[in-house]
Amino acid sequence: MNTVQENTQALKFIPASEFKNRTTEAVSDQHLRQSFRGAMDFLMAKRAAQFPDLAAFEAQRGLAEHIRKYSLSRLPDLLEQLERTLTANGIQVHWAENAEQANALIVGIARKHAAKLMVKGKSMVSEETELNHAMAAAGIEALESDMGEYIVQLNGEKPSHIIMPAIHKTKVQIAKLFAEKVPGANYTESVDELIGIGRAVLREKFMTAEIGLSGVNFAVAETGTLCLVENEGNGRMCTTVPNVHIAITGIEKVVEKLEHVPPLFGLLTRSATGQAITTYFNMISRPRQPGEKDGPQEVHLVLLDNGRTQAYADEQLRATLQCIRCGACMNHCPVYTRIGGHAYGTTYPGPIGEIISPHLMGLAATHALPTASTLCGACDEVCPVKIPIPDLLIRLRGEATHDPRPGHAPLVGQGAAKSTLMNIVWAGWAALYTRPALYRAFGWLATRFRFLTPPVQSGWTVSRTPMKPASRTLHELVARRRSGR
Repeated sequence: MNTVQENTQALKFIPASEFKNRTTEAVSDQHLRQSFRGAMDFLMAKRAAQFPDLAAFEAQRGLAEHIRKYSLSRLPDLLEQLERTLTANGIQVHWAENAEQANALIVGIARKHAAKLMVKGKSMVSEETELNHAMAAAGIEALESDMGEYIVQLNGEKPSHIIMPAIHKTKVQIAKLFAEKVPGANYTESVDELIGIGRAVLREKFMTAEIGLSGVNFAVAETGTLCLVENEGNGRMCTTVPNVHIAITGIEKVVEKLEHVPPLFGLLTRSATGQAITTYFNMISRPRQPGEKDGPQEVHLVLLDNGRTQAYADEQLRATLQCIRCGACMNHCPVYTRIGGHAYGTTYPGPIGEIISPHLMGLAATHALPTASTLCGACDEVCPVKIPIPDLLIRLRGEATHDPRPGHAPLVGQGAAKSTLMNIVWAGWAALYTRPALYRAFGWLATRFRFLTPPVQSGWTVSRTPMKPASRTLHELVARRRSGR
């Protein structure tokens, strides 16, 4: 077994119960914080340069929101239409209810063709299903061909960003990694030479792989077209060189018509990396036809649910599925930019991960994630499809601490963070703040006994100097200001 597969086997899901420990460790890593801060500032500046006219941006994302909502409102019909058109085009369609089924389908196709090597274009859904584990268990090498994905796979890590998987790595770290793990590679800190080393390895794999796998950015129901956005050309290699191409995507990626793709595509590239357009936009509609010189002889599409229908069933939570995976919410989130993607312990980090992971994995494993937000609204302001992320975070916080409500479909793991003590505390808070007499009595007592305030408190109140009670009451301060003293 090669080095990449050995490292891939070491990848394991970290339970959300350890989220606090992971964030504490990340915040203490000054090098990580500086790296992410610089990278996020760079990405935010590039994105801002692409949207100089805020009024035009609002109009564009209003259209994109309408397209996504329209597509989701007709999701069952569009999925059936997509299957019919793809089948008519010669593409085989498979349905997977969960990650295990999706992996089993792909392993089955690979075994049918006696495959020993699969090269993968960038696919967050395959990360979601942990496909590399399943392929390794079946004795099949699954090699990431996106340069960032290749780097993190070589180092036995998960991506730390949905668009830029290795954004947490420095060129020095990558240089050491390549010198250690890539046979025949010499140590170099030249970015061009490092990319050349990776490309040399991948080019050989493209020519020998029996299976190519890719994700899907948009699936067009009317024409049966799979759209793939990329910058490196590896996606085009994965989908044209091997004899078999397998595409995998979530069921929410479908749109009705080709004319619905350009508005989404234009916002995706500019929101993600600040590019006016990507280097490659691939449109795949059928296997190789007689007389054509390239392309796969067999094409498969795996449509994955894996909790998405749970979000779809609730009118408010359905907005989660509008996401086009641009990563802009992550780049602007004050929490993500300080702790990085690995601290979340999930496939999708940042604000989008906080609202989608509870559906994919259940609230029992992810109830801490919706609390990792300041609710500042930055993610809402930059989302190109206007997902109301803060509202959804507040909703999921409530669902994590309460039993299912009448008339609402329960979420998997709902009530996992329920606490008797916290219920008592909030019941007392509600009683205090809804009864003026109790509130006045509490205020009187609090001012008389404020000397009992602990000098140092935990959480966000921690500071370098001990906390001290105010020297004057609020009324005294207001009076002094009014008198000019």
